Amino acid sequence: MGLTKRVQVLMEPEQYKKLVLVAGFRGTSVGDLLRQAAQQVYLARPDHSHSIVDGIAGMDLPVDDWEQLKEELEEAHDDLPT
Repeated sequence: MGLTKRVQVLMEPEQYKKLVLVAGFRGTSVGDLLRQAAQQVYLARPDHSHSIVDGIAGMDLPVDDWEQLKEELEEAHDDLPT
């Protein structure tokens, strides 16, 4: 699909100079550089890591005592070959 929408952005002259340098280094235009940034920052697939962590935290796991878990981890670590 071709480009069909125009966006005008005003920025400080120093910001623009830096973008021109980065775009030149990458062999692209400032417009393409900004489109890539928008895609990566705002339009990319959402990060689901928070929902994964929440799911794990909500599990009814057999270890309910931090000290017990810590001891088990330390024992398992001691059993590792060196």
